[in-house]
Amino acid sequence: MSYFREAGIFLVQFVFGLYILAVLLRFLLQLVRADFYNPISQFLVKLTNPPLRPLRRIIPGLWGIDIASVVLLLALTCLQWLLIFILGYQIYPKAAGLIVYSLADLLKLTIYVYLGAMFIRIIMSWINPYAYQNPAMNLVVRLTEPLMRPARRLLPAAGGIDFSPILVFLMLGLAQILLLRPLLDFGQGLMR
Repeated sequence: MSYFREAGIFLVQFVFGLYILAVLLRFLLQLVRADFYNPISQFLVKLTNPPLRPLRRIIPGLWGIDIASVVLLLALTCLQWLLIFILGYQIYPKAAGLIVYSLADLLKLTIYVYLGAMFIRIIMSWINPYAYQNPAMNLVVRLTEPLMRPARRLLPAAGGIDFSPILVFLMLGLAQILLLRPLLDFGQGLMR
């Protein structure tokens, strides 16, 4: 592979990856009903509104889920992988395989977002237990609490130490092995 092709793939991954992450964070924060007036939420809304506003006119929400964001995420991820396959391998993957592979890639990114948020939450609870007043930490707590609450019920704190993050990490790791890897393999199989 030539250097220019590698540079092109890197740029596609970087630009698309950042924007996909922004749209995914907006979607996840909407799901957990995070504070809309948080400065980080406001930044994500301003960044992602240009493509989402027209999409929302066409695609309505369903049961409190922003379907327009899901469609945008899938379209951007499909376009990213299509460009990567064309630039890197000079092949045009089949549409079904590209869609399944893109769904798997979005699932992987979602798992990584939750792993990162859990890690940040744990580290900040050790360093500064009162950091929850920070806008960023407020969003991290809001994002991770739907995973932590059921884990806390199954594995309550002992001796003042909360062991529930271990259970959340275990579940996210199992999701990677049992959901993500088979979905990625299935998507790769459909592309051929």
